[in-house]
Amino acid sequence: MRLTSFAFLLATAAVLPMPLAAQETIGQQVVATDAANSAERPIAFAAQAPADAALVVMLGSSELPAGLPLTAAERDAVIAAIASGGFAGKSGEVLSLRGVGSRPRILLAGTGEAPNALAIRDAAGKAAQDLRSEKSPVAILGAGSGAAMAEAALGYALGQYRFDRYKTGAKTPPPGAAVTIVGDGPDVAKAAWDARHRGIAEGTRFARDLVTEPAGVVWPQTFADRTRAAFAGVPGVTVEVLDEAAMKREKMGAILGVGQGSRRPPRMVLVHYRGAEGAPVALAGKGITFDSGGLSLKDGSGMSRMKGDMAGAAAVVGTVMALAKSRAPVNVVAVAALAENMPGGNAQRPGDVVRTMGGKTIEVLNTDAEGRLVLADAVQYVAARHRPSAIVDIATLTGAVVGALGDEYAGLFARDEALGTALVTAGEASGEAVWRLPLHANHYDDLKSDIADLKNVVEGGGPGASLGAAFIGSFVDEELPWAHVDMAGTMWSSGGSPTVPKGATGYGVRLLEEFVRNWSANR
Repeated sequence: MRLTSFAFLLATAAVLPMPLAAQETIGQQVVATDAANSAERPIAFAAQAPADAALVVMLGSSELPAGLPLTAAERDAVIAAIASGGFAGKSGEVLSLRGVGSRPRILLAGTGEAPNALAIRDAAGKAAQDLRSEKSPVAILGAGSGAAMAEAALGYALGQYRFDRYKTGAKTPPPGAAVTIVGDGPDVAKAAWDARHRGIAEGTRFARDLVTEPAGVVWPQTFADRTRAAFAGVPGVTVEVLDEAAMKREKMGAILGVGQGSRRPPRMVLVHYRGAEGAPVALAGKGITFDSGGLSLKDGSGMSRMKGDMAGAAAVVGTVMALAKSRAPVNVVAVAALAENMPGGNAQRPGDVVRTMGGKTIEVLNTDAEGRLVLADAVQYVAARHRPSAIVDIATLTGAVVGALGDEYAGLFARDEALGTALVTAGEASGEAVWRLPLHANHYDDLKSDIADLKNVVEGGGPGASLGAAFIGSFVDEELPWAHVDMAGTMWSSGGSPTVPKGATGYGVRLLEEFVRNWSANR
């Protein structure tokens, strides 16, 4: 029997190899590195400084404290250097000395008078950065109590962070000899470090690593994979990952719409730590692993930084890590709403309408306002499944908040006063500051769409940060305490600070860890 050309094609399709273009590949398949970041200095606590250690002396004035492991001649030399150098012990002030006796180096680090925990952290973090290339062991003296010694350890841990896994060449690894925090209460300090501060350091490091990694390494699925690996074996923790099929069943059209232009499909990751009874605190993080703007394409200048548009997701997962690894007496669940926003052939178009999990519809006027879309589904899902006592979402949401607050503060929006006050207090205690910005009834009215329930932007300007917050809040029931943190200005540091080396800050881990502990204790 003679085959028509169409029938011939059908008959031969089963035996002909598939065209190469139909094979599913992601990226170039050659990993940039298989190395880890270089090892940081391990942290120990002791009553006496090792004899071969470089000394860091924290002090709040020009007066050298008694009891230092110095000979009389060495002490006189340091006092003379203080006088000639004009060192006064002010916060952020340092004086570095070499050639004094047998010590390889002596570094005086100012804390200011009557230093608090943050000043001690900063002095130790500054020392970590100044001694980055010091080959000898390091000893830090002058913190005071055991609790203050633990704060110094946290400051050093935060300040010595580095991300160097992609650097190649025959270079000597950074020195990795131990740093010892010296004082009268080493056992108390070690207990405090193990009970809380070590977890904060690990959670912050995890968040910084995620934000710093290229988007070709961390995309929605690999974010989920790293999260599962990081929490493997941690008591009290469960990790749930929703794939495309699961999100379709839940009718999460907002997050699916954001990710539909990418070959790397979206994911939603929930990390639940049950360290106490009662309703959990929910933390929701924007996780755009790369944000091109979609069809509303961003300007090319600075687009490489958009690998960090998942810093909110990194912060909430890092917060749960900090709490879980220190076995904090809290119940907390983090949801990371993960998608890659790309201008592919299947990309969402400006003017499309999407349906969220709760049934509300959104007119997508600008595909570059995508973070609020993924969070719309995330806050609804965590509210429905976990019935939390409060929801705090955190996101690199708007450029408008950067214009208002720069990089000194994240913007805070809260319609519950107790929740807003708790977050401000946590910011002050943790050193990750927030500033209250307004939510107004008109912001909600301005977001009404002519053809759907809401539109994702208000064209023609307006208070962009407040409108973005109001949009997310529209998907949280009024009676549920909710707050939004816009961290767009604080996720990256161009110059660095004592506890935040240049690069990804890990902002949000310390803020939210402090908040969750106190919110849970006072409920």
